Amino acid sequence: MQTRVLTGITTTGTPHLGNYLGAIRPAVEASRRDDVDAFYFMADYHALIKSDDAARIERSRLEIAATWLAAGLDPQRVTFYRQSDIPEIPELTWFLTCIAAKGMLNRAHAYKAAVDKNTEAGDDTDAGITAGLYMYPVLMAADILAFDAHKVPVGRDQIQHIEMARDLAQRFNHIHGHDFFVLPEAVIEEQVATLPGLDGRKMSKSYDNTIPLFAGGKKQLRDTIMRIVTDSRLPGEPKDPDTSSLFTIFRAFASETETAAFHAALLDGLGWGDAKQVLYERIETDVAPMRERYEAHMADPAGIEVILQQGALKARAIATPKIAALREALGLRSSSAKPDSASRPKQTAKQDKLPRFASFRDADGNFRFRLFSAEGEELLLSASFTDPKAAGIVQKRLKMLGGADAVMQIRPRGFAIEMDGEHVASTPDYRDEQARDAALAPLRHALDQLAAQD
Repeated sequence: MQTRVLTGITTTGTPHLGNYLGAIRPAVEASRRDDVDAFYFMADYHALIKSDDAARIERSRLEIAATWLAAGLDPQRVTFYRQSDIPEIPELTWFLTCIAAKGMLNRAHAYKAAVDKNTEAGDDTDAGITAGLYMYPVLMAADILAFDAHKVPVGRDQIQHIEMARDLAQRFNHIHGHDFFVLPEAVIEEQVATLPGLDGRKMSKSYDNTIPLFAGGKKQLRDTIMRIVTDSRLPGEPKDPDTSSLFTIFRAFASETETAAFHAALLDGLGWGDAKQVLYERIETDVAPMRERYEAHMADPAGIEVILQQGALKARAIATPKIAALREALGLRSSSAKPDSASRPKQTAKQDKLPRFASFRDADGNFRFRLFSAEGEELLLSASFTDPKAAGIVQKRLKMLGGADAVMQIRPRGFAIEMDGEHVASTPDYRDEQARDAALAPLRHALDQLAAQD
């Protein structure tokens, strides 16, 4: 079984070495594991809370996408998308807003910090605080819950937001009597490197002490490294590697053998200027191939757009059926949708009937089956199987699946069901998107009836 892991990247700046070592490199490595179903998104809605500079946000979206792709993120293996390309996220945000306790949001760290800052300055407690900042935790919860993420890697300052997402999921599940949402867990990766910046403090745009990853090319990289603050020890004097920012950064890129050699050279009195050159050359060895790919991506924004739109389709294939099920639970179903069995008066014996499968053989000799509702409406047509036993296995699994656990892939006028990443059945084509969405609830209800029967 795969664990779905979701990571968001706020689009308000240009990636630096600290971003690469602390977030990008470990995330790309994790995405290559067979037991991980990785979701990576650019949180451009969140960026609007932090910046009103449209040009900066637009540029940052392009730079961040190009950076992740250059660092080795495989869009065929992961789901990589922009938050703003998923309309289900703001819709889910509103659903969650309607059950979010104001007291819970009052306790959010970012909001409390802004209030405390105003209080210390003698201003009105809510001066300059937007509803966007206040509702940030609900939007973050929607990012996570829309895709049933199991794990969310975050820094310690973000743990509270994951706890809020769990609270909102549990509350919605309780109110509506069904486990609509997976409860996410925060993952704190203590081993992830925290790089020092030019002045020895944590590398951060807030401190203006960052070393660029790609911006400015190799000249900018070298020039910035040469500005790292060191002590006054002269060439020939032993240096203390354990207190040196140069050594900490070098170790994050180098092998054990390279690290040991650099450690020894510092103890032997390597001059700081030469040490910085060694650091630059070691980083450039890793960064140069990525920079070449980055520049190629930056020169082809249309290509990046295609990748992101394909990622959005993959993401929406999960989010759209999820929102349709939530709409059903909230009473927001289309007027053309059939009410579920709980809302129908039990008047006729016909309502005691159950969905049924009908197997048949195609003209080419392959085996297929259809799923009909209790009323006789065709809900699914299976894929074609050369082995009747394989068709039977899929039937059996569908009977045990249940509506909430069915992996639905959205199509222009219908849905397809997948098992283990393989297409196994699809709905008929409906006349339009509204009819398609209205058909989802009866299909899920039929799968629930089959599961209950077993």
